[in-house]
Amino acid sequence: MKRFYKTAAAEPREAGAVVLLDGRLLRTPAKTEMLLPTLPLAQAIAAEWDAQTTEIAPLRMPLTRLAATAIDRVAADPSVTTADIVRYGGTDLLSYRVEAPPELVASQDGLWSPLLDWFRARYDIQLQVTSGIIAVPQAAELPARLEKLCAGLDAMRLTALHAVTTITGSAVLGFALLEGRLDAATAHEAGQLHELFQAQQWGEDEEARMRRIALREELDAVEQFLTLLRP
Repeated sequence: MKRFYKTAAAEPREAGAVVLLDGRLLRTPAKTEMLLPTLPLAQAIAAEWDAQTTEIAPLRMPLTRLAATAIDRVAADPSVTTADIVRYGGTDLLSYRVEAPPELVASQDGLWSPLLDWFRARYDIQLQVTSGIIAVPQAAELPARLEKLCAGLDAMRLTALHAVTTITGSAVLGFALLEGRLDAATAHEAGQLHELFQAQQWGEDEEARMRRIALREELDAVEQFLTLLRP
């Protein structure tokens, strides 16, 4: 789509803030007014629109996409997003460890185990850990506990949690980034630990490298999104 506006600006509202394109309210793909919870988030989204050239490239507007997803999809029916997070929690990446080589075993234990300890201390949820690919059963109450945690989040934060969970394959990493327990760089390292180890040992092709960079950029955007949500 060609750029159809000259200026993009943010403006405060009583219930939050909006983005204006040539003075007209920015709307989501579902044509809903994009009312944002904080002025800094609106300013950052306006900057994304202002940075577009002759063609509008949605892939270069991650904050806009996160906000629109929250408004159009998550707020309308949070149960779908919640169910996805619960599903990831039942097969969380951090629960599955390799048996060899020793260097990777040590890396997983050193990075993942403290996060599982934090998750248990923070939410009183103990995830079981196994070696190999055979599924390990988690506590029967896990789905209900995760659903309750998700129910306490607004649509914007639930969207951010879902994004990190699906990018990394770990609900634990999702909650850790949401809570500020770790940053995007560490979440990316934890989620890509096996891939990074293989790349260090054997090298990697350009496609794999670019995919890894793209995932890191997505996590950076979610981290920025969460920061901008703070009052």
